[in-house]
Amino acid sequence: MSEPSENRLNLEIEMLSVNQLNALGNQAVKMGLIAGHGYHKGQYEILRQGKAITLPPPEALDYLQHLLESASEGM
Repeated sequence: MSEPSENRLNLEIEMLSVNQLNALGNQAVKMGLIAGHGYHKGQYEILRQGKAITLPPPEALDYLQHLLESASEGM
């Protein structure tokens, strides 16, 4: 694969992750599990129980998935 094509593919993968992270964050807000979320200084910040949890985006994705799964199991 040529470098421009590889860079474009990497960018598309990154955008999919951003979109998924945003969707999970919005779902967690709607369910009342977190107060807010978003990028802050290259990290992903999740506001939960009066505290800011700052994680690298892949870890934030895992955190939100686990949080939503736990909440669904408790219903």
